[in-house]
Amino acid sequence: MDDDLWTLIEPLLPPWPERSPGPRPVADRLCLQGILYVLHNGIAWQLLPLELGFGSGQTCWRRLERWQQAGVFDRLHRILLAELNAAGELDWPSRARQAGPAPRRSPAPRRPPAPPPWPPHTQRPQSATAGKRRQGRPAPPPARASGRPRDAQPAGKHRPPAPANRYRADG
Repeated sequence: MDDDLWTLIEPLLPPWPERSPGPRPVADRLCLQGILYVLHNGIAWQLLPLELGFGSGQTCWRRLERWQQAGVFDRLHRILLAELNAAGELDWPSRARQAGPAPRRSPAPRRPPAPPPWPPHTQRPQSATAGKRRQGRPAPPPARASGRPRDAQPAGKHRPPAPANRYRADG
């Protein structure tokens, strides 16, 4: 950013509070250059390289928000337009024609809502599953021919005894 542009911008920036907590703030000019870098390159704020010296992306984003709330960019826009106009760089009549009102179109016709598939003043048809039990857990498997459940121990076979506790005092 050249010095002429900075001399226009600097007086518009709100002063930094005298007693602000935290580390010393990044210079406004560097912060503005970081903001312009992010916006020009289309990168995320978090990806602003610290090596460039503009401060962190979060610092630049907070400063941008602070300046927007203070109306800095609106005032800068008006000042730049006034300077361009004074220098004869703006062609207002052609700009007005370009930005003039668009030709009016009639709105698209609206379709009436579709009638219901059943006759009016009748009860809505029930769905095929209405009143039936909802599907939840599957039913348990039927008992085997032997009469015992599948996961029961076969007759005559028992589980092995649990191992003795090595940490007991009497063992």
